[in-house]
Amino acid sequence: MKVQVEMDAFEPLRAIQSEIHDCAVAKGWYDGSSDRNPAELIALMHSELSEALEAFRTGNPPDKHCPEFGNAEVEFADCIIRILDAAEHMGLDVVGAMKAKMAANWDREPRHGGKVY
Repeated sequence: MKVQVEMDAFEPLRAIQSEIHDCAVAKGWYDGSSDRNPAELIALMHSELSEALEAFRTGNPPDKHCPEFGNAEVEFADCIIRILDAAEHMGLDVVGAMKAKMAANWDREPRHGGKVY
């Protein structure tokens, strides 16, 4: 079943991506004293997912910085923030890739041809 992906729905992410990176720069993460290489940035993304897993393992308590949300929600948000920050830093069009990938996913067979997971 082909469903058209609403491309305009993704556009606000471009502005969010820019703001995320601006904040990281303002907070000194890109001060020129160290090279933020792709391996470091990917490892930091992975660490946020590991923290989300640990949050679920411990009952997903309120986050200490944003107590109105469970810790897992905030760690997922942190991962997205790190991904968009890295994309902006490296000049990657992740938003465009998301649009293209969603369009491709709508064309795929259920469970991508019968995969178990």
